[in-house]
Amino acid sequence: MGAADQLPEERPVLKEFRDFISRGNVVDLAVAVIIGAAFGKIVTSFVEGVLMPPIGMALGNVDFSSLFLILDHSKGTPPSLAAAKTAGVPVIAYGALINDIVNFLIIAFAIFLVVKQANRFKAPPPAASTRACPKCLSSIPIAATRCSACCADL
Repeated sequence: MGAADQLPEERPVLKEFRDFISRGNVVDLAVAVIIGAAFGKIVTSFVEGVLMPPIGMALGNVDFSSLFLILDHSKGTPPSLAAAKTAGVPVIAYGALINDIVNFLIIAFAIFLVVKQANRFKAPPPAASTRACPKCLSSIPIAATRCSACCADL
């Protein structure tokens, strides 16, 4: 086999990257990100379509997603957020911020519940089966009455 028949050596960075990608943690993380993005869309839809309309109705028919504050009145006072954006009027869309804060709180609470449940399923650490001899500090079974290393009575 000549020098021309040999494959070039893989570069260290590419090898490290391949090793990194092939670890199980990366795949688990990728799945978690995809599921999290889908869950975020569900929560956004829930907040904007189900949760905020009744709250807005209870507060006097307020549509949170269209609440805004006009920064420059020189171009007039637009009747809606969409009209303000179309006219190029600078505004602070604080209603969208309120919706995003509610989205965040719901997602954070859901993640808290998932982590809390996962922690309940974790096995407790195994009970210690040995202890240290007070005389020589060697490891002995918990039920031992005499140390096998120094013969001290326990």
